[in-house]
Amino acid sequence: MGIKTNYKHTLSASCIGYVTQAIVNNFAPLLFLTFQTTYGISLEKITLLVTINFVLQFFIDLAAAKFIDKIGYRVAIVAAHIFAGIGLASFSFLPDLFADPYIGLLICVTFCAIGGGLDEVLISPIVESCPTKRKAAVMSFLHSFYSWGSAFVIAASTLFFVIFGIENWKWLACIWAILPLFDANYFLFVPIYNTKEENEKGVKLKQLFSMKIFWVLSLLMLSAGAAELSMSQWASAFAESALGVNKSIGDIAGPCMFAVLMGVSRSVYAKFSEKIDLMAFMVFSALLCMASYVTVTLSSNAVLSLIACGVCGFSVGIMWPGSVSIAVKHVKGGGTALFAMMALFGDVGATAGPTIVGFASGAFGDDLQKGLIFGIIFPVLLLLGIFMIRRMKKKAESPQLLNK
Repeated sequence: MGIKTNYKHTLSASCIGYVTQAIVNNFAPLLFLTFQTTYGISLEKITLLVTINFVLQFFIDLAAAKFIDKIGYRVAIVAAHIFAGIGLASFSFLPDLFADPYIGLLICVTFCAIGGGLDEVLISPIVESCPTKRKAAVMSFLHSFYSWGSAFVIAASTLFFVIFGIENWKWLACIWAILPLFDANYFLFVPIYNTKEENEKGVKLKQLFSMKIFWVLSLLMLSAGAAELSMSQWASAFAESALGVNKSIGDIAGPCMFAVLMGVSRSVYAKFSEKIDLMAFMVFSALLCMASYVTVTLSSNAVLSLIACGVCGFSVGIMWPGSVSIAVKHVKGGGTALFAMMALFGDVGATAGPTIVGFASGAFGDDLQKGLIFGIIFPVLLLLGIFMIRRMKKKAESPQLLNK
């Protein structure tokens, strides 16, 4: 079977797509302190880069529910990767074209956000529609590539900085831009299947909003996005500024270990999904996440704090793909609208989490260690959402009744 007929190529292109998203979300945070020193940008304004990135993704998610089915998945996914590639490459020159480099950074972030937002909406339903068995396992395996991609981006970027010097980071931005442009071409040829069941009408937004279970699922996605990004977006800056660790060591021991253990968590569930209860695994993960945030914040030992940062990665690993799988299970025929809204609320969390931590840190005199304690809010909310779903299931005769 060739590239145009074999769904395995679709899975491969989708996995590369999540590596692209990992680059978009993790490359710039590695340079936060470099931006601060090179361009004289305050921590609060750097926080806004994170906020704007995910706010834009939020609006892309919202709009996607309306226009994706009209223009088609192939056109949209190719466009997503082109935007991501342009955004990454633009980091190398746009900030220097403006009297205020911050404007250039905002434009770069905008292009990346458009690409990342579309990727988040599109890739999960594209993979869900493939003729695969054990859908939850495949979804977790797919999302593990975001984790492995994050680890690779951090490790490779760190190695580049050690060999060539961090002052040459603009060349690295151009190198990272190659992958999304390659994947844009790949998606031109792979098979893309119908995202709705045969003869099944997709759920409309109005119908989704009328379902009680939808709002609980939205809480899960918001909490998952916030719990993950609150730590991952600030891990590099935390290791370097709060713990006083060398940047290269801090990036490997902090955000890189976070990403590796997040990938391990997703891969473990993908392999043993038939033996592991998803809800129970998410409860365990939420409790472990809470313990990690407390340890990072209260520990005066740099090594222990970095270990806790990595453990946090394992704890959040199942949260996002697990929430998507739960949503697909309980909202039949959700189609584009469901995936778009799940991505939207995930991005709301991904925006709120790092933003709250950033501004809280600023209120404590740019003390990230104190600011990170606010991240504990989100695994608590995730636990609340899981308990609400369990309670609703007990009241219903079958999962389908939850939609009414």
